[in-house]
Amino acid sequence: MGKWMVAAKRADFDAIARKYQISPVLARIIRNRDVVEDADINRFLNGTRADLYAPKLLKDMDKAVGLLLRKIAEGKHIRIIGDYDIDGICATYILYRGLTECGAHVDTAIPHRIHDGYGLNEHLIQEAYDAGTDTVLTCDNGIAAYDQIAYANALGMTVIVTDHHEVPYNEIDGKRQYRVPEASAVVDPKQEDCEYPFSEICGAVVAYKLVLALLAEREQTEWQKVMESELGLELLEFAAFATIGDVMELRDENRIIVKSGLALMAHTRNIGLRALIQAAGIDAAHIRAYTIGFVLGPCLNATGRLDTAVKALELFQATDTDQAAMLAGDLKAMNDSRKELTRKGVDAAVAQIESSERQQDRVLVVYLPEVHESLAGIIAGRIREKYGKPAFVLTRAEEGVKGSGRSIEAFHMYDELTKCKELFTKYGGHKLAAGLSLAEENVDELRRRLNENCQLKDEDFEEKVLIDVPMPMAYANFDLVAELERLEPFGNGNPKPQFAQKNVRFLSGRVLGANHNVGKYTVADEDGRRYELIYFGDIERFHGYVSEKYGAGALERLYHPRAGETSGAQQVELSVVYYPDVNEYRGNVSLQMVMKYYQ
Repeated sequence: MGKWMVAAKRADFDAIARKYQISPVLARIIRNRDVVEDADINRFLNGTRADLYAPKLLKDMDKAVGLLLRKIAEGKHIRIIGDYDIDGICATYILYRGLTECGAHVDTAIPHRIHDGYGLNEHLIQEAYDAGTDTVLTCDNGIAAYDQIAYANALGMTVIVTDHHEVPYNEIDGKRQYRVPEASAVVDPKQEDCEYPFSEICGAVVAYKLVLALLAEREQTEWQKVMESELGLELLEFAAFATIGDVMELRDENRIIVKSGLALMAHTRNIGLRALIQAAGIDAAHIRAYTIGFVLGPCLNATGRLDTAVKALELFQATDTDQAAMLAGDLKAMNDSRKELTRKGVDAAVAQIESSERQQDRVLVVYLPEVHESLAGIIAGRIREKYGKPAFVLTRAEEGVKGSGRSIEAFHMYDELTKCKELFTKYGGHKLAAGLSLAEENVDELRRRLNENCQLKDEDFEEKVLIDVPMPMAYANFDLVAELERLEPFGNGNPKPQFAQKNVRFLSGRVLGANHNVGKYTVADEDGRRYELIYFGDIERFHGYVSEKYGAGALERLYHPRAGETSGAQQVELSVVYYPDVNEYRGNVSLQMVMKYYQ
């Protein structure tokens, strides 16, 4: 079950605890998240919207705002060109609402995943030009559209780029020469000379900052006042939604945006978002980052995958509750069918890997011509999880082959693709995810080159389980659970804290859930104190582990102890990584331990 390591980061935990009136346990967990300086600890625990960074710290922000205000005043046609994923849809909505508020003559275009592919292409520019567009405003794309922006310039159009992706570069004599497109303004915190304090924001947050700056300039007020307006708060919800959906790290400014946005979503100002929450059967009062990442977000992504993301944008723009309910129902149904197609795709990918020598590859490249190209990224993510290796899933597209990759921490996907970029007709991405297009005859060569160039060592593939505090379950109580809530929202960059205890005896158990995939157990520590423990992981694998270590009889006795006997199962004794949680069932509230890993 991976390599278990106790986080050994040092600090004066008692002093931190006293200063911020928290427990030393909480102080240790915060230090493990690399939050060290006083100002950062204070912002982590007590940060509010007042601590967000000023939009004008983004390079070219003043230029973009000035240009847009001039174009709006002149009545010029502005077209927002977004992207078909969660971040792109939310960014497009944010810009559309902001520009509409300014009285702009504005419309939107979201590329079709299959017909257009990711980002700007020449025919999107041509379509905008033919529609009489004067200014193209990109969001969540544009930083890599060097040639397409040159084409727009040649047609006499103005282009403003807002993006958050890596700036493309050529490596010459070991030095990186960055290629920033020649747009009239480029707002992207990843630019080398951008002095924005935190570059890991998503495209929708860049768009949100632009709208705050735009409205502040137009109304001659502070951007903070715009942020606290009805519109500012609604748009913050979408910035938060996209931050989670695009799997940004929930630290620094992102943490405040998400924490604040989730609180606002409980009473969302947006009719469409409210309809989506209802369609998914979610209690709006208990929306967590998990809810966005795994329930609501995939409904948005499904439209861009199986149909057109325009439907998701229409949902957020809806002004009528009946129309919103119908659109939300469509999105949910589409996501349900996407789940089934994904399952089949994952099965096909696993079969291909396990029936060939690919199992030995350090970088997995799977070609599934018949799989819907929009599912490649999800399937690649599942393959990466299963094998713990970087994974690319390629499918047949209208022109050649398209694919998506999902990576592990030690493999910088964008940099590795750049090493063999002559194989691609198009590629882009960042450290942990990428997209690419190439000719079919280059598929085997891509697999060969990625593996040839690969510098990964054996230890890079081993899952590392980081334990925050080795802590007996006896220390876990309702007060600790309540205190741990101060660390929320949990997600990428701020995982749920993990505790560990040795010699946990499993006394009895039962399997729950519609799919019989949840284990619930009574366990005891070395002093005989008993606890309820629940496991949501791979139950079949757990059963296999117990049977192999203690024999099938032990597993049988665990679930079916003989009358008056719990000792039969006591031989199942494991070390457990867990976190404490509260179980509410039919009005009863009890403490339970959630098992994450065992050995």
